[in-house]
Amino acid sequence: MEWFYNPIMLVFPDFNPVAVSLGPLAIRWYALAYLAGFLLGWRYCLSLAQKNPHGLAPHLFDDYLTWAIIGVILGGRTGYVLFYNAAEYLAHPLEALQVWHGGMSFHGGMLGVIAAAWIFARKHKISFFAFTDILACVTPIGLGLGRLANFVNGELYGRATDLPWGVVFPRGGPLPRHPSQIYEAILEGLVLFLVLFFFSRVKTFRERTGFLSGVFLFGYGLFRFSVEFVREPDQQLGFLFAGATMGQLLCLPMMLFGAYLILRSCRCVALISGKEGLSS
Repeated sequence: MEWFYNPIMLVFPDFNPVAVSLGPLAIRWYALAYLAGFLLGWRYCLSLAQKNPHGLAPHLFDDYLTWAIIGVILGGRTGYVLFYNAAEYLAHPLEALQVWHGGMSFHGGMLGVIAAAWIFARKHKISFFAFTDILACVTPIGLGLGRLANFVNGELYGRATDLPWGVVFPRGGPLPRHPSQIYEAILEGLVLFLVLFFFSRVKTFRERTGFLSGVFLFGYGLFRFSVEFVREPDQQLGFLFAGATMGQLLCLPMMLFGAYLILRSCRCVALISGKEGLSS
């Protein structure tokens, strides 16, 4: 596996999207990224639960792991069908069930996880936002691994560029393109993880229910919205309202709701402090 460089482009290495072949069974890097994301996220949840100020028992995240997997798969596939290819799947509805052919939406997967968390929190009588605050901190792990898998697959690449790190992707034609998957792996994965890690270590922010959830929603929305300016829009959709992509339009409500949660958590703390001050 080699990188070939010239002054204007990098040629995509000959990655095999299949990590392991066991007879007719092919295990792809993308599937391994999902698996690693779930396992690493679950372990990190257990660690965060030990320090959370809201009394969330670590065993809750053992129970929730299966719920999260179902939420990601059902939500991700449903989101892709509705947001990115509704006309095609309305014409051929059975193809919506063929997940192995690809087609998952992060925004749909996120909604699936949120729905599963809401039902789970009601069932166990725990604070929904205290629960999602921990989930928010671990989500960038799966995001970063998933974007790296997108790069290995040579999919979801960026627009044409003359920058020296432009990459010629096998399915992207002869022009060098932005490696937008790497941009997203760094921003949505590493940077967002570090931001949430910092806030989760500070007692003041950790105690503000909904704050970490808001930081995740706003941070992801901002990073994804920004990278979409250099990411190739989905072929079947192209550019939509005011020249925005579907990814950007879906990120706008994320950022707004994330900002609301951040302000709400700070306002709640201020109100509680004010009442305590009056009573003392």
